[in-house]
Amino acid sequence: MTASHTTTDHSKIQKWVEARNGRPSRVKGAKEGGVLRIDFGAPEETLEEISWDEFFQIFDENALAFLYQDRTESGDTSRFNKFVNRP
Repeated sequence: MTASHTTTDHSKIQKWVEARNGRPSRVKGAKEGGVLRIDFGAPEETLEEISWDEFFQIFDENALAFLYQDRTESGDTSRFNKFVNRP
């Protein structure tokens, strides 16, 4: 079983995402600042890339935390992530 971690640290989140060639994004057409996502690989049609500043503004305004995994059970680099409410 692999461990997951939760953080609100902006630099830790950005470093994790960029190490996996991810980009800060939000769902196109979402209300109230947007629904955050991390886009990996080829850009998804349903997402629009946003700046890190805008990403973290939405992240903080919505009191979110970043749940993530560093490695898969087989030891590969994991891209598992999820946005959750802060405790």
